[in-house]
Amino acid sequence: MGATGPFPDPSGTSPGPVFDRDEADRALARLHAEHEAIETSLLSLQDHAGRRLLEGAELTGITKTRWAATEQSITVLWTYYDAYTKALDEAAALRARRRWPGRDDLAELTERLRGPSVTVGGTGGRLAEHFTLARLVDRMNELYAASLDLIVAADAVWSALPARIDLLAAELRRTRSLAHSVGVRPGEHPAGDDLAEITDELTALRAEVVSDPLAYWRPAQGSSAPGGGTPDTRRYDRAARALEDVRREIEAVLEVRKDSEERLLRLRDVISRADRTLTEARAARGEVLAKIAATEVPAVSGPSSVLHERLSTAAGYRRNAQWHRLSPLLEALERDAEDELLRARESLTAVTAPLAVRAELRGRLDAYRAKVARLGLAEDTLLAERYDAARRMLWSAPCDLRVAEQAVLRYQHLAADLAEQARGRAAGQAPGQVPGQRGPAEQYGHDGERDGRGQRG
Repeated sequence: MGATGPFPDPSGTSPGPVFDRDEADRALARLHAEHEAIETSLLSLQDHAGRRLLEGAELTGITKTRWAATEQSITVLWTYYDAYTKALDEAAALRARRRWPGRDDLAELTERLRGPSVTVGGTGGRLAEHFTLARLVDRMNELYAASLDLIVAADAVWSALPARIDLLAAELRRTRSLAHSVGVRPGEHPAGDDLAEITDELTALRAEVVSDPLAYWRPAQGSSAPGGGTPDTRRYDRAARALEDVRREIEAVLEVRKDSEERLLRLRDVISRADRTLTEARAARGEVLAKIAATEVPAVSGPSSVLHERLSTAAGYRRNAQWHRLSPLLEALERDAEDELLRARESLTAVTAPLAVRAELRGRLDAYRAKVARLGLAEDTLLAERYDAARRMLWSAPCDLRVAEQAVLRYQHLAADLAEQARGRAAGQAPGQVPGQRGPAEQYGHDGERDGRGQRG
């Protein structure tokens, strides 16, 4: 694109003594070198790709306003350059008059090189401007930097965003085609509506970027270099994230299409197990009501007809390839079916709890009978009577669990006392026994009470 830096500063920018011949020749040589640098920069600006794009584009917004002002600045910049060229040529012609210029010639040459010798404008009703060569270069630097900044900014946005938008649009078209293949369409699925919105957003964004690139430019804070900043990609980034979310949802729908049959089979199995468990719980409830007395047995509900209806709906979606409808339904059904199975198991546990209590009491009674048998106490009359009473309660129907538990406890306490006394006799004397004390069978009545000196067994 050619040189893009500021023009070099001229020599001899402050008043001073009159140049001698060598000083004048050196100043003119530097000014000619400076003139070439200025010309190179202006030609580079003229040929800049961003400037050509701005000239040919149908601009809108802030870009249209700022480019109109910049075009005027570039025109003024060339006017200044022409005036600068003319002034430099006149100074060079003055120096070329004589090989050995006199003092008056050197004084005039010094004034041309240092003084406000450049006049710009003054025609067509415009006021004339008077510049020194140094001030004219400063003014050209200002206009050049501002013009280049705008051109570089617009070119940077055009170089970055439209290409990225086009790539994202191509990805959008592929995703939309895939979505249509699985039934995800606008008005039928939220993801289809999202795709339509993203399509409209990318179309509008590209049109705005092309016509008003400066609206998507973020200048760098504190940067004085032309074109300091970055393209504003926030709208593009939001559209890209939205498309990625839709793409993941479409992939989930594709996964549903691939494993839907297996998932439906698993669902049928879970719902069937829940139904069987509820059937078992209802049968167990009838058994408990027949065998256990004086207890509350919770009611058991029937199978969930809603789950079966939703399962039939899911199977219909699969037959009709309505994958976008099947996907969320399967996810909800899997959660609800697991909950239904858990509820059925909890119902079975709650219903069979009295039977579990009866089984635990039976096991405890038999365990203590085995214990007293090992100690040789099985023939104790009172102990046998209490065992028979507890067993009759536990093996009869209906069984009153509260009464049966008390009978088991009485047998358990008596067996523990007899076992303690047996251990005492084995050691030589029962603990606390005195001569003439009655034996264990004599201490207990059939009602489970000790005599007036004893405690409940």
